[in-house]
Parts: sequence; structure tokens; C-alpha cells
Amino acid sequence: MTDPNLERRLAALESRLGRLEHLLGTLKAGLEDAPAPGDTKAAIQAWVTDYVSLRLQQLVPETCEHPVDEAPAAAAAGPVLPGTRVRCTEEVLHRLGRIPIPFVRQMVTQKVAESARAESVGVVDVTFFERAATF
Repeated sequence: MTDPNLERRLAALESRLGRLEHLLGTLKAGLEDAPAPGDTKAAIQAWVTDYVSLRLQQLVPETCEHPVDEAPAAAAAGPVLPGTRVRCTEEVLHRLGRIPIPFVRQMVTQKVAESARAESVGVVDVTFFERAATF
């Protein structure tokens, strides 16, 4: 049985099996090196935080004009951050309204409110908002 066609086909089959073994070895190594589910979740959360921070920096400019005679007492009787009892200025509400994604807007509102409570800030002004809204 020295059929040249048979020997060529056996050589091709062995070559394919060799490539298959190599691919399976690569796949096994990739699965062994895969991050744990908790690490994946943490990486996704970090990416989302970085993305939201970048978008906030684009949406909320660092500087803008403010009236010089803006009185803090007048702001104390002003509006509150949505969903909280933390007082804020109209400009802060305007900036929150410029965040187009509702869940991001709510996330920013909660972060600013938590920061205001932690630092015992009576009225959230633009300066505080810009500092507290960055993640």
C-alpha cells in the first residue's frame, strides 16, 4: 500500500491536526490567563468612570462669566438639586440640564449632593459643582 495519493492525504491531515493542536493550546492559554469576573467588572466600571469624567469636562466648561454681585444669601432660598434636599444655584441646574444622558445626569447629581453633605456645603455653586462633578 504505497499509494502516493494516500500518503499525500495523510500528510495533509497531519498538518491540519498540528494546526488544530496549536490553536487549542493557544485557546487554553488564553482561558487560563483570562481575568476573574470581578476584575472584568472593575475594569468596566473604571472605563465608564473615565468616559463620564471626560464627557463632563467637555460639557461643563472650566470657566464662564458669573455676576459679580451674586449674593450667597439669595442662593440659599433658591432651587435644590433634583431628587435631593441640597440647595444649589440656577446656574448649577442649567449645567445639570446640559448633560444629555439621564442616568449620567442623575449620577452626577448624586455625586455632587454626597460631596456637599460630606463637606457641609449649604449651597452648591458653580465652583463647587465643577470640583465635585469630576469623578
